[in-house]
Amino acid sequence: MNQRVKSHFQKADPILFGVLQKIEKKDELVPRKSDDYFSDICQAIINQQLSDKAGATIFKRFVHLFPHGKVTPQSLMRLSDTQIRAVGPSGSKVQFLKSLARSVIAKEIVFTALETLSDEDVRKELVKLKGIGPWTAEMFLMFSLGREDVFSYGDLGLRRAIQKLYNFKKEPTKRQMEKVTNRWMPYRTYACRILWRSLEI
Repeated sequence: MNQRVKSHFQKADPILFGVLQKIEKKDELVPRKSDDYFSDICQAIINQQLSDKAGATIFKRFVHLFPHGKVTPQSLMRLSDTQIRAVGPSGSKVQFLKSLARSVIAKEIVFTALETLSDEDVRKELVKLKGIGPWTAEMFLMFSLGREDVFSYGDLGLRRAIQKLYNFKKEPTKRQMEKVTNRWMPYRTYACRILWRSLEI
């Protein structure tokens, strides 16, 4: 992790910096761009409202449905709903995945075109797609486009981590979280990764 990011957290938030000090392999906290946007979005849809472990297990089975494990819109459309359901995704998620594949094939969404857009404009484009809400769009910004300053207020793990670290008696409201998260700008994606890791420590 870049020293400027560490220094920012050290000055802006001693609590978060204290957690950062306990984390091994800090380079894993650095946002990086993906080389497979379609697969990433499929994974985010599958992971919706699931634990990390359950989502990872189902996605691994999903990938095995594809020739050579390469998830493509064309290959997805050749799979039956029953085949996809059999590896774990719910019926509604199967429809979201198929809708996504159709949108990509029809060029209603071009993922590479998102690279030059602002974070907010990326969100606006993605939430137009069936089954993609703010959380999925934010995961795409963080884990696929590698944007450095994204926070997901709808993520249960992040809310729980903030509640635990900052001693909120109840799950914090968005306004309460904003008071905490604003001090992390412009590195909120790093902070998200630290918070998720804090739940494992």
